[in-house]
This record gives sequence, C-alpha cells and structure tokens, in this order.
Amino acid sequence: MNHLLTKTALLALAALLAVPPADLLVAQQSDRTDSGEGAGHVETGEHDQGAEHGDREGGSDHDGHDHGDEHGDREGGAVHDEHHGRGERDDEHDGEDEHDGHSEHDLVRLPEHEIEEFGIVVASAGPGRVETTVELPGEVQPNADRLAHIVPRYSGIVQEVRARIGDQVQQGQVLAVLESDESLASFEVRTLISGTVIGKHITLGEAASRERDAFVIADLSTVWIDLTVYQRDLETIRPGQRADVFVGHDLVHDSGTVSYVTPVVDERTRTATARLVLPNPERKWRPGMFVTARVVVESEDVPLVVPRTALQTVEGRTAVFIETPDGFRPRPLQLGRHGESLVEVVAGIEPGERYVAEGGFTLKAELEKDSFGHGHAH
Repeated sequence: MNHLLTKTALLALAALLAVPPADLLVAQQSDRTDSGEGAGHVETGEHDQGAEHGDREGGSDHDGHDHGDEHGDREGGAVHDEHHGRGERDDEHDGEDEHDGHSEHDLVRLPEHEIEEFGIVVASAGPGRVETTVELPGEVQPNADRLAHIVPRYSGIVQEVRARIGDQVQQGQVLAVLESDESLASFEVRTLISGTVIGKHITLGEAASRERDAFVIADLSTVWIDLTVYQRDLETIRPGQRADVFVGHDLVHDSGTVSYVTPVVDERTRTATARLVLPNPERKWRPGMFVTARVVVESEDVPLVVPRTALQTVEGRTAVFIETPDGFRPRPLQLGRHGESLVEVVAGIEPGERYVAEGGFTLKAELEKDSFGHGHAH
C-alpha cells in the first residue's frame, strides 16, 4: 500500500488535524525513507503515528497556551489603556473642579426660598465701633434719694390704718390716725412724697413710737442698679461709662451710665459698688431683682468689622461665608480686637464685600454634609 500522500490530501489532512502541513511533510518523507522494510515499516509507522498523535496533542496544547498568552496580552493592554484613559479623564475632571483657587467642594448653593427660610442675612463689610466690656453682677435698689421713712409725730395708740403695702399714695395723703399718749388727742400721719408703700410697721390698736418707722414710701419712677465691682476691675470701672443692664435672657433690658463708684472697698466682701440710675416709668425694675450689667470700658472706631454672629469655624479656622455669583464660600479671617457684638477684621475680607452676617451655621452644616457625602463616595 502506498503510504505517500498527494499534496492535496496532505493539505486536507493538516486542516482536519489542525497540524501544520510541514509536520506532515516531514512524516511523509520519513515514510519514503523507510518504505520496503515490511513489518518493520508497519511497526515504525504505528510508532510514528503515536508520536505524531502525541505531537499533535502537544502542539495543540502549545498553540492553546500561545493563544491564551496572546489573549491575555490583549486584555492586559486593554486594561492598561482603559486605566490610562480614565486617569486622563480624572485629571481633566480635577482641572475642571479647580477654579480661581477654589474647588467645587467648598461652595454652598441654596435656592432663594431656602435662604429666606433659614434666616440667612447678607451684609456689606464696612467700618464700625468695637466696644470692650466687663460683665458685673448687681441688684435693683430703690432710689434712696426718693425714699421716705414715715414716723408718727408723737407716740400713741393706733386708731386707724389707711394704707397697705403696695398701695400707690400721693403727697399729703393720710396713712394712719393715732391718739397721743400725752394729750390723748388724735392726730394724722401723712406722707410727704408720692410713691409706693414698700414697708408698713403699724397695726390697729398697737402702740406706735417715734423710734420705729410706721411706713416706708418709695418713688419707683427711678431705681438704683448697684453693681458689684471686684478688685481686679477697680481700675477699669469709672463714672460716665455706659452699661447695658439685663435680667435673665434679656427678659428686662435697659442702658444707663455709671454715676458713682464707692471710694472704699467693703471689708467683708472686698468689693466696691458702681451705681447706675435708671428710669422706671413702667415699674419693670423691681427692688430686690438680681441683674447683670455689661460696662463698656473701651470703645474705638475701626475701618472694618463683622458681627460675632457671622463668625464660623471651618476646618479649624475662623471664617465667614462670602456671597459669590455661584453661591457662598467660606473664607478665613484674621481678627483684631473683640467687642461684645462686633469684631475687628485685619485681613481676609475687603470693604464692600458681601458676607453672611446671620445664619452662617446653616451654610456650615450644608458644607459639612456635602463634604461628608463626597468623602464617602470616594
């Protein structure tokens, strides 16, 4: 049997077995060399076929490996290109986020109705007066210059009592009637000032004497505010200084001027007293009330101030929110003197710039919320 294959059959067999034609050609040439040896040729042929089959399987595995490597290279290249392209896009995006030294992450945008709803007030930066104050405790006292201690002219027995504590009395009004111990004649006890009865030490039928007040009448149209001045503040509290006086959370509030500072210190408390005289037409200041006063000890006009309500702490720095065409941005400030309500600005904002004077805490909350969301996304 002729083992030699024609060229056409060789190509067909190579295609069927997925073996390069050159391998089959080598096998055919080997067959030509060994032809005519009979059984030896058959054994050799079977051996060659097994080897050829092994070669084919090995070759198939090798080709598959090469094919896998090629596929991996293509995928690796694609991944590399994809990462490279994404990096370029990220760089481009970062470049878009940066504008004039600011990123989009420090910008707060709110619609107009929310600005109004949250009570956000925008003001223009400008000059103002920075006032330094000292806070002192105090008490409301009756104006001693308008306080009358009423005593009977003679000692005697009380026959009538015509006034009680809290009554409003007028100058010359009869408060009580007594019978004199000496003449046994009746006489009247009258007030010499108009005011309110704040003390009464007389009762019907009892003996009254000149050694004890029968009534105390106070004109409460004005009151004294006596402030306790500690030794550390004695050098700064002086007559003529303005003071804001209030009770509780500004339940009662008024302003006055220090009219008097005691020249000596109380031996028991080691404090002095600063006094204000306040008008009290509505009787809102009641003797005995505890108050707090902020005395202005220094006042100076400065070119640029912002209210304390505008200051916010952003990333550990004191800042205000500046109004821009795109929204509100925080801007750090360098501050100077601190007053009770206003603070001097040394750097960070220019005169005329628009900033958030009230409601900045809402913008700070929005900014922190956006920053948290951005950080979480990454």
